[in-house]
Amino acid sequence: MTGGQVAFGAVLRELRLARSLTIEGLSETSGISVRGIGDLERDRRAAPQRRTVAALADGLALGEPERERLLAAARSGRSSSYRPVGVRSFPRGVDDFTGRHRELALLAGWAGKAQAHPVVVAVSGSPGAGKTTLALHAARRVADGFPDGQLLVDLRGTHDSPPEPAEVVVTVLKALGTPDRELSKAGPRGLAALYRHVLADRRLLLVLDNARDEAQVRPLLPGAGGVLTVVTSRRMLTGLEGVHRLWLGQLGPEDAASLLAGIVGPGRAAAEPDALVDVAHRCGYLPLALRVAGNWLATRTGWTVRRLAERLAQEERRLDALSAGDVRVAAAFDLSYRQLTPEAARVFRLLALVPGPDASAACAAVLTGHDVFDAEDTLEELVEAGLLGTEGSRYRLHDLLQLYARARLAEHEPVGDAERSKEDLYRWLLETAVTAGRWYEPDHGAPPAAWRGIVDLSSAEQAREWLQSEGTNWLTALRAASAAGRRTTVVEVAEALHWFSDQWIFWGHWAEVFGLAVEAARAREDPSAEATQLNYLAWAVLLCEARPRDSLAHSAAALAAAGRAGDLVQQAWSHQYSGWAHRLLGEADEAFAHVDAAAGLFARAGDVHGLLQTTFNRALMFEGAGRAEEAIEAFRETLHALEENADRIEPHVASMTRLGAYGGMGTALSRLERWDEAVAHFGRALGICREMGNTALESRELTELSAALLAAGRVEEARACLVSCVRLGPDADPQRVTMARERLMLLDAPDDRRDGPQAASPA
Repeated sequence: MTGGQVAFGAVLRELRLARSLTIEGLSETSGISVRGIGDLERDRRAAPQRRTVAALADGLALGEPERERLLAAARSGRSSSYRPVGVRSFPRGVDDFTGRHRELALLAGWAGKAQAHPVVVAVSGSPGAGKTTLALHAARRVADGFPDGQLLVDLRGTHDSPPEPAEVVVTVLKALGTPDRELSKAGPRGLAALYRHVLADRRLLLVLDNARDEAQVRPLLPGAGGVLTVVTSRRMLTGLEGVHRLWLGQLGPEDAASLLAGIVGPGRAAAEPDALVDVAHRCGYLPLALRVAGNWLATRTGWTVRRLAERLAQEERRLDALSAGDVRVAAAFDLSYRQLTPEAARVFRLLALVPGPDASAACAAVLTGHDVFDAEDTLEELVEAGLLGTEGSRYRLHDLLQLYARARLAEHEPVGDAERSKEDLYRWLLETAVTAGRWYEPDHGAPPAAWRGIVDLSSAEQAREWLQSEGTNWLTALRAASAAGRRTTVVEVAEALHWFSDQWIFWGHWAEVFGLAVEAARAREDPSAEATQLNYLAWAVLLCEARPRDSLAHSAAALAAAGRAGDLVQQAWSHQYSGWAHRLLGEADEAFAHVDAAAGLFARAGDVHGLLQTTFNRALMFEGAGRAEEAIEAFRETLHALEENADRIEPHVASMTRLGAYGGMGTALSRLERWDEAVAHFGRALGICREMGNTALESRELTELSAALLAAGRVEEARACLVSCVRLGPDADPQRVTMARERLMLLDAPDDRRDGPQAASPA
């Protein structure tokens, strides 16, 4: 008894014995477990909540006076000094917690499932991602669902001597009020059983923070009871089974800016919103870095936000700048880095040499000189340690971790060794880009039988995937080759990628690729190569960047260079691209003149591919001039030429031309308001896009098809096309995606706001 009040356990035992019931019998009638009733009677656990008392009262068939007596004992037990203060106490959290809405919703959902059985959630992430902050914030939000206590235990996993599981078990048992005599009776061998026994039948929230590894955590996971266990760790703890997993990455840009604004104050944030966004970006949207930057500003009221942004702009000093008092971002990284094996630490350092935002296992293999599978194992070790993120088969260093890796590289790797590793990587990237690009080039296709690469390029699709996933990396290698004066390499890479560029039209860098090749060809004094690359550059400026007027200067320069070289084919292509540009500019006379000149030159050179394109281009000109019937006939001639020369036309060229012909006929038929025929032709064009995997052109055909469907009154089919266009992803034509969104908004608008003719007109 405490304070003159009768303990709940004594009252329960008295009432049970008065009815000649065993604990087992009361368990059957009440639905409360035998262990739970036994713990209550022996005061091993705090007094239960009202619903448990009601179940016991019903099981005992108590009248109103005795029921009230049992409830009163429970109330006094809950307010007595029986429960240790620490069971319900958490460390001070943060009042300005920002974002993580998805993660909080998931944790709340899992908390709701921790009723009659335990639920374990493993929260992992890179250093500074805010794992503990999230766990504590979520714990406070769901605390009412765990009336038997909420407890946080720091497992000190990043320290040199973290506590062993047995030590943690004793800490938890003591916090839950387990008497010393029970601990002594259990002894070292019985602690685990006592731990499971005490946690069973409890509604408890247990946060195990900063776990070292699975071996430290596994003995602490309850086997029964309504216990929610949240484990935070820099490691992913992949060896734990039957747990829910939550990986924390960086915050989104808006949440990061909001967090900063909350720390520095609304006035300063509103005064320099652009500078605030810059600071958030240079912190890599990492919560720890954002807090350090925010605290720096909050304690230096004489600083402008722009001044800190400029300080953080210096990459070589950024990590040093991200320190406030005794909190340093680099120190958080140190803790994880020091726990790596020597080989993992070396790979981590060498990843700083990867120029792009992510890398493949093959990149790591080239950097280290190891087998791809060995490199992948080491990368996975870094993922497990929370120092690498993954997306599919790509591995990504956070921006600040990349700066940290760069500093460790300079500290531990000889300059010559690091430079050789970088040169090996760049050489491999460009050699593989040439091999992959030639899948799409006439007279090449699959790699030669003698080729032995460390990536699988056995199909055109695999080649395309490699070129796109490594795009930033091989582009940087190409820039480096250009800067180093490796002119032959630059021209070879651009030439090999010309045909592939049709597959990735809106990448955004083709003008740069072909521009570098133009400079290299000029430096080599090779007018034929110069003309070729100038024509490619004209194409990129014309189509990829939608600047037909600017492209004319490049095609004119190509004509001059091809004339010096006596290259009929490149002269023809320069006319072809000039005609295309004039067509888009609405200058029909100039367009037809250039196409006629191109046709004559292609015929003299015996270039079947070029002749085919002039036929196709003439059809487009008829259509652009509003001469729909002539356009349809010219498109049919194009398709006929394809059939006649099927064995002489490269498959990729044939598919692209067939696609353009069907799409062009659809547009011409739309001008004639022959909507059903237009729909059929756009549908054929769309099918070819999908067969080729050409997302950019698929977005174009989807919007064209949707317009024809709307005009034909087939609204739901049109809506489906527009939705598909919006969902295509980053490789789609951004203008077409915008068009699709606008049309969807128009379809969803009230009837009196719709502009029928505009919605129904072809794009």
